[in-house]
Amino acid sequence: MNDPVNRTMLLVDIEKFSDRDDVEQAFLRRMLYDVVDRTMERAGIDETLRLRADQGDSVMEFIDPNVPVPQVLRSVISELPAQLKAVNRMASRGAQMRLRTVVASGFIALDERGVWVGGDLNHACRLLDADLLRAALRERPGDVALCVSQSVWTGIVRHHHLGIPAEEFHEVTLASKNGPLPAWLLGPVPASGQAAPSPGAAGPAPTPVPDASGERPGPAGGTEAGPSGGGSASTSTSTPAAGPAPAAAPAPAAPPPAGIHFTGGAPAFGGSLVMGNQHGVSGGRVDGDVVMGSVGGPPRPGRAADGHAPADATPDEDAPSPGTGEAGPR
Repeated sequence: MNDPVNRTMLLVDIEKFSDRDDVEQAFLRRMLYDVVDRTMERAGIDETLRLRADQGDSVMEFIDPNVPVPQVLRSVISELPAQLKAVNRMASRGAQMRLRTVVASGFIALDERGVWVGGDLNHACRLLDADLLRAALRERPGDVALCVSQSVWTGIVRHHHLGIPAEEFHEVTLASKNGPLPAWLLGPVPASGQAAPSPGAAGPAPTPVPDASGERPGPAGGTEAGPSGGGSASTSTSTPAAGPAPAAAPAPAAPPPAGIHFTGGAPAFGGSLVMGNQHGVSGGRVDGDVVMGSVGGPPRPGRAADGHAPADATPDEDAPSPGTGEAGPR
């Protein structure tokens, strides 16, 4: 194997390549070569300054380190979509293509069989194959999705070189078979993915939850007085934590309002049964003696000793007489 050399790596992959038939795949491969070649030529990158590796549905360009990386990025951001659009507008629906792209940097080596190998190259290939990059291309109206490696972001993109919109790149974490991979995605993050927090940005601290003693957990395992404690100093972990306060005795229930309540049936008083029709007015006032039946008092005028009206009594005799103290509405 040859000694590793430093290269800028451009990886380009056709979306849903395996869904096409053989004739369409052959046409798409030729179109992919044409688009990449014209993009490099328009960027002023001569063919002698790049090496190519064919991966069937994708192509990898290893660009000489003498070519400035911003020059490569500008061509991928602006020229590649323009060249792809020119091809797609002249092709049938089945022959149109959309591209996932990755720009990375690192060391690669050529083994005895003429295959390029290296850990940095493996990293770039995993970025190209990540589900989040596929989702980004699927959910946007354009035909190109670009992702750059962490090293390209740190060394180039974040410095706002001409033609490289650093503010439009979003830090993301891509899932791979070897674990999460940090990267930077150009354009909006897909709904199925999640942007990583910006470097140095800290999220809001969680609000401590008071325990039964009214204290909140303090820093380094201590406790902090809650609102009822009246203080703000935290106690050391060596101080025993106060136990839960005893539960307060329940307040005595308020006595029911005075009065007699009838909920149906025949109420009895001292074993005596209330007889006859009883009439009352809600909220009314009763003056004088209330006589129920003939128990405990003389009979009403016009009544028999048992409190009932005589059989031959007229309606006027059964009506309450004024001034007798009978209950009635006022």
